[in-house]
Amino acid sequence: MINVENIYRAKIRLKDIVEPTPLTYNHNLSEKYQCTVLLKREDLQIVRSYKIRGAYNKMSQLPEEQLKNGITCASAGNHAQGVAYACNQMKVHGHIFMPAVTPQQKISKVKGFGKSYVDVILHGDTFDDAYHRAKIFTEQENKTFIHPFNDEKIIEGQGTVGLEILESCDKTIDYVFAGVGGGGLISGLGSCFRQISPLTKIIGVEPAGAPAMYTSLRQGKVVSLDSIDNFVDGAAVKKVGELTFQLAQEVVDDMLLVNEGRVCTTILQLYNEEGIVVEPAGALAIAALDQYREQIKGKTVVCVVSGSNNDITRTEEIKERSLLYEGLKHYFIIRFPQRPGALREFLNNVLGPQDDITHFEYTKKHNRELGPAIIGVLLQDPGDYEPLLERMNQYNINYQTINDQELLFGLLI
Repeated sequence: MINVENIYRAKIRLKDIVEPTPLTYNHNLSEKYQCTVLLKREDLQIVRSYKIRGAYNKMSQLPEEQLKNGITCASAGNHAQGVAYACNQMKVHGHIFMPAVTPQQKISKVKGFGKSYVDVILHGDTFDDAYHRAKIFTEQENKTFIHPFNDEKIIEGQGTVGLEILESCDKTIDYVFAGVGGGGLISGLGSCFRQISPLTKIIGVEPAGAPAMYTSLRQGKVVSLDSIDNFVDGAAVKKVGELTFQLAQEVVDDMLLVNEGRVCTTILQLYNEEGIVVEPAGALAIAALDQYREQIKGKTVVCVVSGSNNDITRTEEIKERSLLYEGLKHYFIIRFPQRPGALREFLNNVLGPQDDITHFEYTKKHNRELGPAIIGVLLQDPGDYEPLLERMNQYNINYQTINDQELLFGLLI
């Protein structure tokens, strides 16, 4: 376990770099879950995530010779921004490797924080691709690698999040929910709570499409996943660290998986109801509360809002994923008879009064009796789906659902 004294020392190193972030009471979430929900607003950091804590704590302890030679790192975005900011503050040159699919907003922020002190290199489709390329470059150029999570100094820096939570709250904290990517945050704050508030339950949350820590804990060893869904890019890794895995075994009480669609719903709710902008990884902790609804009743719960580096160009995808998850949007291939009035009959007889067609693709082919169309239907209530299918069957509509066919959905939609 990371010694809490070292976490306190990290806090002192960070005092002129990191502004303590607020721990705020959230009325809507507290009413919804019948408990006291407090949000640790790491999205309000200067780099809009907690990652500056670990990055600066690590770099500030490097020998002068290593700093002169320069540093490297690999990141899907937030660690890169923390390292870039530290490079600028310390006047150290850094090479920052990021996946080629990283949102442009994050790339621009890295360059903005690092200015002339950083070079950004885009490589591969995942964090792991960028990580392996960065490690090769580090050895070839005799640089010092700043690991995003699997390093004691990094973990000590992230652990200062836990200290601030404890210092800001005058109540006994029953649960802390925090997102997990490589495991640096949960290892650090978990170590802090185990030593200062040992009865607090530490709940880690991963995206369902990237369950690296979840799988590793259940198998009792670090597991490398064959493939992952990169949507929750701030928490999507194929493999957690050996050190963070060992620490998670000691400090994490439970690991939860959250569907990416549920994450999207949470992002939209936070924006619409609270005016809080979060990235997918930043929404993980709050998105998981539904799974602990009964356990947290009447308790004091802290959710770490880990970051807000979201690209506005992703908004439509976030809305789409949310609607699909909520059961409000459904896609069909429908083979209409190629005669006048066939579509009108579908609209009049099959669609419900509140149903809306939001997607329609159709090309008339005169040499066929049936013409296939791709139709997207938006419902007002998920309970309207079964009646829609019943009307399709009643009127002998030749249809095929697409939502439940991953390959076909990806190809057509």
